[in-house]
Amino acid sequence: MFIAYAAHKKLTIYQMDVKTAFLNGPLKEEVHVSQPNCFANPEFPDHVYHLRKALYSLKQAPRAWYDKLSSILIKNHFTKGIVDPTLFTRRHGNDILLVQVYVDDIIFGSTNPDFSNPSKLQ
Repeated sequence: MFIAYAAHKKLTIYQMDVKTAFLNGPLKEEVHVSQPNCFANPEFPDHVYHLRKALYSLKQAPRAWYDKLSSILIKNHFTKGIVDPTLFTRRHGNDILLVQVYVDDIIFGSTNPDFSNPSKLQ
């Protein structure tokens, strides 16, 4: 839908993949994991690690990442979609910037090419 809308409105679009996205989300609850075999302390084999941030394969990781990204976008004057909470919009005069999030992939589309280029966003 996003790309069809962008094509219809002649928006400039850019795409990006966020590397290590799931490692950036803080956890809301306490999570403990077993020691990996290669890092296990032989003196304390039953000790566990307390996680401060999400890890890949952790079921909370995608949500923690989305919450972190969402809060950053909202702090930067974006509005979260009511029907689609993964679509964020920001208006600047007559221009609009759309940000569509799908897991760790993000598509930017705007009526102003400078707004949709992730490398130029501040």
